[in-house]
Amino acid sequence: MDQLGLFEKEEEQNYRIEEKTTVRLGTHSAQVCLKKRRREAWQKLKEILTQLEGKDVLVSYCGGARSHFWIDDLLLRRLKVECGWFLQKEGVPGVVVLWSGARAKGRQQQIRIFLDQLSNVRTNDYGSYAHYLIDFWNGWGEYPLNQYKPKGSVSLVLSLGRKK
Repeated sequence: MDQLGLFEKEEEQNYRIEEKTTVRLGTHSAQVCLKKRRREAWQKLKEILTQLEGKDVLVSYCGGARSHFWIDDLLLRRLKVECGWFLQKEGVPGVVVLWSGARAKGRQQQIRIFLDQLSNVRTNDYGSYAHYLIDFWNGWGEYPLNQYKPKGSVSLVLSLGRKK
């Protein structure tokens, strides 16, 4: 890029600078670009959900000491994925619904995943099976980004049936 002279006009260009979120820990704070991280994680999640659709999927969640429940290997048969496009922000839907395609005694199971705190999607491969970890992050300790969501980091685990 050429350097501008003192009396030259800069060409008028519209730059879109992405807003950053202030994250605090004690007396320290930092500016973090969470929207970019959320979009990247959504692209990874979309690829994984496309692979898992139509298969039997196990869902697990453990919120640790700050949670009142623990879900271990909840089975969703013939997974169907539906995105809530009406809540879309910055290319990321507000909610993803995982449905069980098979009805069990007239009922249909579903899990709703709210993506406003989505931070990363990871894969742990164990050879005969893989875990897909969907990470959510809501700030640290006494300074959560959203006071109504669990503080810190939590993960939802999706996996195909384990081969024994």
